[in-house]
Amino acid sequence: MHDFDDDDFAEEADDSLEARVWQLLTLINPGDEDTALRQFAAWRDVQAESGESADPLETVGEVIDWTSGFRADDAPTLVQALNELAARWNLAIDWDGDPDDEEFFDERDLPDLLATAYDRLLEHGYTVWIYESASAGSAGWITLSRDAEPLREVATALGINLRLASEAG
Repeated sequence: MHDFDDDDFAEEADDSLEARVWQLLTLINPGDEDTALRQFAAWRDVQAESGESADPLETVGEVIDWTSGFRADDAPTLVQALNELAARWNLAIDWDGDPDDEEFFDERDLPDLLATAYDRLLEHGYTVWIYESASAGSAGWITLSRDAEPLREVATALGINLRLASEAG
């Protein structure tokens, strides 16, 4: 299972790096504590192996990629990643066209696609967020829309430059 329990966090200050990362992982895995626990254990492992040199946010990006978050440098990868993330909640994004059509991406760039995903998922109570990542053109995750304020607080505490995906342009 995991090598920690909820008491680990009771002993630490609420503003510790580990507590903040845990809060972030629970917000980007709504209703899926098992995934958050696995990702937190993986995050701890990577941080321990890398020591002080590891960027905590980039490590989060690594451990959540394609499960609870996305990092994409091109439009087809972004669409594929967001489709997989939305499928976690049995949702399908209406992209206003067919991403399998060769010409679909000719008129759409990353900001356009992020705005579309934002609008479509917001209709179902989910919000697509993006953050600045050193390793990708677009990086982010999806949360319940009602968790916007707690996410903003955690992101601020972690030093994450967080924006709504609709603001990508």
